[in-house]
Amino acid sequence: MNFTYPKNEKLKSKITIDLLFSKGKSVSKYPLRLVYVESDYGIPEGSVQKLKMGVSVSKKYFKNAVDRNYFKRVLRETYRLNKYLLIDNLDTPYAFMFFYQTKERLSYEEINTKTIQLFEKFLLQIKKEE
Repeated sequence: MNFTYPKNEKLKSKITIDLLFSKGKSVSKYPLRLVYVESDYGIPEGSVQKLKMGVSVSKKYFKNAVDRNYFKRVLRETYRLNKYLLIDNLDTPYAFMFFYQTKERLSYEEINTKTIQLFEKFLLQIKKEE
């Protein structure tokens, strides 16, 4: 398994981000939230690239940029190490936005565990929709 987070996997398209917030669906596992939309926008035809992922930590909860950046790094790392759960089970491309939504300062291990649970919950929800 390739445990990387390459540039082409990062969600940067303003159009896709707007689409996420207008038509995206959400799944939560406190304190994490995943907003997703099925999207082939920005993903080349025939590409093995199935995911576009962005992360966000609210300024409301963490006033200092240092703290926000720390939690964004942790979210990207947990995604990078657990994205195989998504890639192995998805057939269509998706765009995701990954949110950390609490004032609590959880440890890396707790966030990693919640990320795995969130991805499993997301996969169950996708299967229900089909």
